[in-house]
Parts: sequence; C-alpha cells; structure tokens
Amino acid sequence: MRRFVLPVIVSFSLCSAAVLAKPATVVFSSDFEKSALTPWRQLGECQLSSEQPRTGQQALRCAAGTSSLFSRDALSELGLLEFWVLPETEFTSYRIQVLVAERNTVDANWAPVAVIEHHGGSVGYQAHRISVDDPGRKFLRLDIEANQGFVQLDDVQVERILLATALHKNEQRIISGILDKLRRDQNIELQSESFRTLGSNYAAQLEVQRQYLEYANALHSGISLVLASSERNKMSNPMAYATFRNIISDTRRVSSKIQQARLNSMIKPFGDLVTATLNVVSAGTYAAFAEPFKSFLAASFDRSNYQNAGLSRADRKFAEEHGLKIYQDAERFLTELERELQQVSQLDSELATIQRNIELFRRDLEKQLRDTLLHANIASSKENISRVLSKDEKVRQSISSAVAGNISLKAGSYLNDGNNTELIRFVLKTSELLEAMQSYRDGFNQITAAMLTYYERFERSIAAEQNPFTEKADRDAWENHAKKARDYLKQSRESFNKAYL
Repeated sequence: MRRFVLPVIVSFSLCSAAVLAKPATVVFSSDFEKSALTPWRQLGECQLSSEQPRTGQQALRCAAGTSSLFSRDALSELGLLEFWVLPETEFTSYRIQVLVAERNTVDANWAPVAVIEHHGGSVGYQAHRISVDDPGRKFLRLDIEANQGFVQLDDVQVERILLATALHKNEQRIISGILDKLRRDQNIELQSESFRTLGSNYAAQLEVQRQYLEYANALHSGISLVLASSERNKMSNPMAYATFRNIISDTRRVSSKIQQARLNSMIKPFGDLVTATLNVVSAGTYAAFAEPFKSFLAASFDRSNYQNAGLSRADRKFAEEHGLKIYQDAERFLTELERELQQVSQLDSELATIQRNIELFRRDLEKQLRDTLLHANIASSKENISRVLSKDEKVRQSISSAVAGNISLKAGSYLNDGNNTELIRFVLKTSELLEAMQSYRDGFNQITAAMLTYYERFERSIAAEQNPFTEKADRDAWENHAKKARDYLKQSRESFNKAYL
C-alpha cells in the first residue's frame, strides 16, 4: 500500500512534451450531479451539496468523522483514479484510504491500495491521482476521515492506464511462474521461455523510464519559463496601477531634489515608469517598501517639510489641501495590493515547490535507469544512457534487445549450472527493479495532481470577482492583465492535458 502525505502545493506550466500521452479512456465517472450518488453505496454522513461544487451544480459533502463510499457495480477495469477534495477550512485535515475488492460488501476482502493524507494549511479543491491496477479486483472503496470540518468530493473518475500497465500486471505472474517451475523442477526448455519473457518485460521498462524522463524534462523547462515571465506577477506590481503612479507624481511635486532621489530609489525595484517596464514583485520586496514608503509620504506632506522645500506657492497650497487624501489613498491602495500580492506569492511558492519535486523525480529516475542497465550487465555510461533516450527508435530498440538478451542469458546460465540459489536471487532482484517502477508511476501521478490543483487555484485567483481594487482605473488595469493571464492559462492547461493526461 502506498502512502501519500501531500504538501500544500501544486502548478502552472508551458507544456510541450516531446512524447504526447494518448487520450485516456474513462471507465468510471461520478460528478455527483442530480441523483448521481447512484454509482455509490455509502456509510456515514455524506450528502449532496449545492455549495462550492468544483464543476456543475453539486458535490458530495462528508461531515467530520468517518465515512465510506463503495462502487455499486464492478468497473470494467481499474486504472488511474482521479478525484478532487475541498477541505472546509485551512484547519481541516483529512485521510482517504483507497481500497479494492472482488465484491462490494462491507465484509469483502478489501485490499488497501493507497492512503492520502492532508494535514491542513490550504483551502480550495486539490486533485489526487492514484494508480489502481489490480486486475482481479473491480470494486472501488474510499474510506474518508475528516477532522475539524467537512470535506467535499467532486469529479471522481477512473481512466484506463495506457503506460506500462500490462508490464506491471504481468510481472507477478512471470516471477511466480519461474519460481513455481523451479520448485517443481520442470524442464529447461520451458524455463528458458519464461526467462525470455522476463527479459522482454524487464527491457520494456527502459521505454517507460524514457517517457517519464521526457515528461519531467519538459515540465521542468516549462515551469522555469513561467516563473520568469508569468503575466500573473505583473498584477501585483504597484506601478501597473494609475493610483500608485498618481501618488508618485503628486509626491514628487512637493519634494525637494534629495527627497525625489530617495523616492526614485524606493520604487526602483518595481521597474521603470519612463519605459513602462514592470519587474516581478516578491513578498520581501513589498514588505521592505510599504511601511517606509508610507512614512516617507507622511513626512513629504507634513507642513514643516513642504514649507522649507523651496516650492512654489501653488505647490505648497496643493500639499496643504491634498496631502491627507493622498496619504489615505496610498494606505488604501497598498492594503488592496497586499491582498493581491499574497495570492501571487503563494502561487509562486507552489511553483517553486513543484519545480523542486520534478527535479528530485528526474534525478531519482535517472539513477533507476542506470541501475536497470547495470543489472543487465550493460555499463551505465553517457553513451548508453543516450541510446536509451534517443529519438531514433532503432537505436532504442537495439539497446532494449541487448538488455532483454542479457537478462535471459544470465538467468539461463544459472539454471544450466544448477545454481538455483543464485538464480532465485537474480530473479528476485530483477523483480525488485521492476517493482520499483511503481513508485515512479505514483510519483508522476502526484506531480500531475499537484499541477492540476495549481491550475485550479490559478484560475480562481484571476476570476473577475477576485479584483481587489476600488478605483475604476485600477480595476480596469487588473482586469486587462487578468484577461491575458486567462488566455495564457487556457492554452497552457490544454497543452498540459494533451501532453500528460
């Protein structure tokens, strides 16, 4: 059983993977619309709710405590389970165990597949994706435990897994078949056929590893680009808004030359007003600016300051009549901007976390690839790694054939020598390396779930109702950037779905 403890994360990317995923076939779907509890039997306090559905009009709300959902009918086949969960508050935690069985009764022999744990700290829907590929168990069960609030489920579906499923399903049958034949001391000819099958399955893992590495490399590159150029970041830059630009202009009017130089230094991190260049604003940049700027503003419009700044009579009168309002406008604007910046900072933090997770996934998978080659007596040199990752199918097929042949040959040599002890060790080590790929399937599922969750949060953060500003000119500027961000997000999300889902 796999356990996933989910951090508060998750993603946005320019996705142009070198290998596109084939369209998935949905074998089970439940969106909880109308009487859509029909696919489920339940135990506990879960009921349909029209409040905060992810899509459509309804979601399934489960009260604090323990509840269970059982699929009423056998699924035609199991595969990749995806569902979305909404915690009531940031303090709400939940634990969801995924189980499968041959029957859908409570007393059936339910086999645990995975446990998902969320320890609070975030709000909004989060995606979860789990590989469920036990061919003999067609009924699905979700045990839901919620604490300090309810949780809502929406958009539950199971997709047929197209990548390496057959290898994983056949692995145990192949290994157990070899060991059974050893115990029964069957003839070498039959055993050799099993070794050839084992070698073929083992070599086929190279293609799975190659595809996941290509996916990870494309995701990593895409996220790097987004971190550098997201339209979303411009929406938290004060210089993008008329209110701030007017405040700067008015403050310069009543400031001495040295004060103007100080003001220019304070706003320099945000960009250049003359060239209309906007820089990315971090939470640290804003924190270092806001309070000192308000103090500077208050001092600039203080009577003792502007009376001695060598200003014209008209400028002194302007400062006296408008100083208080300008300061109040600045305080209101900065408060509104801070709300915007908090959202952007959280999104950027989640992106950085995703990027780190992808880098770890990629590094670990590269090590797994080297171990796969070494076990087949093939050096894990740069040249051989390049052959595995080659765009030329003939080159990849050549090294795959070598790996399959070496696995079969080595197992056969142990058998011919009558060295059953070493043969069993070799077969079990081969099985261990095959089984290790499951962790990478799970890891990639978590990455894609994290990215789906981020898309969801990103989309909600740029919805028209999230506009934080009061002044019409500021609201219009925010909406203009938001429209561009929505178009960009739509294109990126479509590319992501096409490439990875």
